[in-house]
Amino acid sequence: MSWTPFCAPLPGRLLINKLPRQASLLQDLHSAPTMGKDSTFGDGVLKKIVLSYTYVAVWIFLSFTVIVYNKYILDRKLYDWPFPISLTMIHMAFCSSLAFIAVRVLKLVEPVSLSRHVYLTSVVPIGALYSLSLWLSNSAYIYLSVSFIQMLKALMPVAVYTIGILFKKDAFKSNTMSNMLAISLGVAVAAYGEAKYDSWGVFLQLGAVLFEATRLVMIQILLTSKGINLNPITSLYYVAPSCLAFLSIPWIIVEYPVLKQNSGFHFDFVIFGTNSLCAFALNLAVFLLVGKTSALTMNVAGVVKDWLLIAFSWSVIKDTVTPVNLFGYGLAFLGVAYYNHSKLQALKAKDAHRKVQAADEEAGKLLEETEGDGTEKKGDA
Repeated sequence: MSWTPFCAPLPGRLLINKLPRQASLLQDLHSAPTMGKDSTFGDGVLKKIVLSYTYVAVWIFLSFTVIVYNKYILDRKLYDWPFPISLTMIHMAFCSSLAFIAVRVLKLVEPVSLSRHVYLTSVVPIGALYSLSLWLSNSAYIYLSVSFIQMLKALMPVAVYTIGILFKKDAFKSNTMSNMLAISLGVAVAAYGEAKYDSWGVFLQLGAVLFEATRLVMIQILLTSKGINLNPITSLYYVAPSCLAFLSIPWIIVEYPVLKQNSGFHFDFVIFGTNSLCAFALNLAVFLLVGKTSALTMNVAGVVKDWLLIAFSWSVIKDTVTPVNLFGYGLAFLGVAYYNHSKLQALKAKDAHRKVQAADEEAGKLLEETEGDGTEKKGDA
């Protein structure tokens, strides 16, 4: 009986001896991201930065090319083919064909399993919104300058946030709404200073922004919330045919009778083929840019692209850009930049919280295992 007091404390001493090691494990878990970041900084990080800037440059170039190319085709003073529905249908037919080849023939991308009900209730409405957005945005190039259209597109965050609140996908925040009002004020000043203001063109472009913003919100509601994620290839594979079908209705009523009377027109395969190829390549560039970087990076790159387009429109196309234009767009630009910065900070905070939470959960598991080992050894003793 005299040996019992000396044997009983052994499990306790074993547990105490493990506590410093456990504390070390906790410290390692919390410091692991920093240590990993320091150790990977070098050639790997430099390569990643170079690739990210390459994706940004490719996307800016292709987006720039598609916008200027569409303007060239539709403008009455340039190629003089003012048929935006027909041009959009050519794009959709071309992209649908290439997407079908990529998915079904070459099998470069795996198709998403969609039932008939999901396709009709989720994909088709998105296709309808997309067709309206493309139709109206291409129509605006007939009436407005490239520079002014880019200024009006600065309203996209305002439209997305407002529609997100209406559909209860975003919460109302006074600071964010003040930011949206500042962007709207800047665009209004830019419109006031526009030298060649056209009310119908502005109406078309604002309609395009409204439908595109609704499409982006509906993608979250109808697809993302159901766990359906479509990359640009599968998006074209599923959405482009429905766009083509929807566009055929106004095309038959609006543009087909005019094209039928215009017997002197001959389809230029070089012009429309390269234009459609650029549109398809732009979708691939979006896939690379968002997949390899982030959607926020694309937003920031979009701001750079808009400034480049404004400079190109003024210097090459000789569109008139007034000081009031630039002042108003500068205000809108600052508002968009602040909005993107706020989103970036929110994403960083969320990511840091998730890492700390994961580290705490792992530490808790280790503590439970350690306590379990101590209890087993106490029972053995």
